[in-house]
Amino acid sequence: TVRASSSLLSRFGFAACRQYSGGGGVYPNVPLSSPLPGIPKAVFASADGQEKCETKITTLENGFKVASQNKFGQFCTVGILVNSGSRHEVKYPSGISHFLEKLAFSSTAQFGSKDEILLTLEKHGGICDCQTSRDTTMYAVSAEVKGLNTVVSLLADAVLQPRLLDEEIEMTRMAVRFELEDLNMRPDPEPLLTEMIHAAAYRGNTVGLPRFCPVENVEKIDRALLHSYLRSYYGPERMVLAGVGVEHEQLVACARKYLLDVKPVWGASTPGNVDQSVAQYTGGIVKVEKDMSDVSLGPTPIPELTHIMIGLESCSFLEDDFIPFAVLNMMMGGGGSFSAGGPGKGMFTRLYLNVLNRHHWMYNATSYHHSYEDSGLLCIHASADPRQVSFVLMTNVDVLLMSLSCASPISKVMSQLMT
Repeated sequence: TVRASSSLLSRFGFAACRQYSGGGGVYPNVPLSSPLPGIPKAVFASADGQEKCETKITTLENGFKVASQNKFGQFCTVGILVNSGSRHEVKYPSGISHFLEKLAFSSTAQFGSKDEILLTLEKHGGICDCQTSRDTTMYAVSAEVKGLNTVVSLLADAVLQPRLLDEEIEMTRMAVRFELEDLNMRPDPEPLLTEMIHAAAYRGNTVGLPRFCPVENVEKIDRALLHSYLRSYYGPERMVLAGVGVEHEQLVACARKYLLDVKPVWGASTPGNVDQSVAQYTGGIVKVEKDMSDVSLGPTPIPELTHIMIGLESCSFLEDDFIPFAVLNMMMGGGGSFSAGGPGKGMFTRLYLNVLNRHHWMYNATSYHHSYEDSGLLCIHASADPRQVSFVLMTNVDVLLMSLSCASPISKVMSQLMT
């Protein structure tokens, strides 16, 4: 043990070893820029040509792209992805994407109600879902491969031919109001913190625009406004039909049949109205004070905590630093203190070792990485007793600095930290 410790000290210096006060053991804290000692060189697997997961892409005459990757299995997942999200609502009241997410797979020209859509999918063991983010909207269906024709037909109808009836929009208003109330009452503050960190980092522009519909806009959004937005952002040149577990030629044939010469219910698209703004990182602080004394999941009241999220601009998913950032985010890891003691729960990540395992008053320390087409955010979410706020900030920034200082390809964040 003494010999191993001496070699570590000579190789990496005193900062590479930490002394436990109780047992007297020493374990290495090797920086990310150095290989682990005593570990044999990794041997990576190579493709033998027997099974190639190749992504095939075809562009139709109207600009609609079709992408697929085949794999063995009886089920497939097919979806239509639209280059549309809350960042594109700068010319519209915020919340349109939130409404479209709730209205998805309602009545269409082919189906009289959502129940009819679900019954059709049940015949093929299928399910459907729609999710919107700040820059993408996805309509997806998972079903048996033999039902591919029905799946693509249903997707095309749901995306291009929604009825958007008055009663459906009114039901969506009720659902949005309920979700907003639930977000404010939920013990887990992560969704609200993510919304706030984007609003602070990109104040008033692109990905800093509200992801959820503001309360004051719920009554403003109607069918005419939705059709105006859809005409601008739901053109074929902004859509991709993607499938996993399907033959590419079969998917292209279905796309030509159901997506090539279909006129949307809102009329011809107007791509000239598309907002081309580039994300402008501004930085800033957003603070909210909330009284959670009357919110509880049981007889035990929710502990009084301060939740902090620290964010720094990272990179877009098109830059070379995207992969190092993704690896760094995994190594930072973290989570809640409740799950700190079990295997397989990230207990050896930086935030567990250096924050959660050292400070008993820390309830949460988690790393997040949000990446977009033109920017990105690396964040740490920390929860602790309000009396420890200043120490929480210093501790998490210190861990972030220690990790980033060892990741040499990541220069953008380092330049911010140094200033």
